[in-house]
Amino acid sequence: MGEIRSAKFRIGQIVRHRVFPFRGVIFDVDPVFANTEEWWLSIPEDMRPSKDQPFYHLLAENDESEYVAYVSEQNLVADTSEEPLRHPQLGDYFDGRDGDLYVARGRGLN
Repeated sequence: MGEIRSAKFRIGQIVRHRVFPFRGVIFDVDPVFANTEEWWLSIPEDMRPSKDQPFYHLLAENDESEYVAYVSEQNLVADTSEEPLRHPQLGDYFDGRDGDLYVARGRGLN
């Protein structure tokens, strides 16, 4: 594995997947891959991301459903649409939205 990089995105930030049609809010960050080998190997080899980059836990949603996703940094872009998220677990992690960020529960607005 290579050098650990700093995370490009932060908790509370709204992001979109670069390839697949879903978006979500980041609720946790792993500095490098921290899921199972089975999960990693389930990704088609030609799309499999490097493990030595930040991976993000998202409260994700698409047109049909809401779910939790685990996504590599290389596959995310900032979402600037200003569309509200509807994920039912938002209140478990965030107190609300302040501009383009969701504010983590228990933290003041900065």
